[in-house]
Amino acid sequence: MFLGRVIGEVWATQKVADLEGKRLLVVEALDDERDPTSPKVTPVVAADPIGAGIGERVVVAFGKAARVAFGGDGDYAFEAAVVGIVDDLEVPGAPKSWTSVDAPAGSRRRGRS
Repeated sequence: MFLGRVIGEVWATQKVADLEGKRLLVVEALDDERDPTSPKVTPVVAADPIGAGIGERVVVAFGKAARVAFGGDGDYAFEAAVVGIVDDLEVPGAPKSWTSVDAPAGSRRRGRS
């Protein structure tokens, strides 16, 4: 899993049946901002079962954990999925951009629970 920020969406008119009706987001890891010299795994395309918005911070899972997020036996044709929308986080020494949300106007902002 990794923490990331939603930076875009993907639309595909031709795709395998497993992806029909699934929203696809482009997610960039927050770590990319912290250590720009580290090897990059992002941006990644992640299926989104929970409705994250552009600019929101999210938790992304890979592999079977990602596929199980959609229920059933988890046998789908994608490798990453948004499994949480981050309300708040605390990481000592993290860049300020980690704690600010650049979500568009009208998007949901959650309180700390």
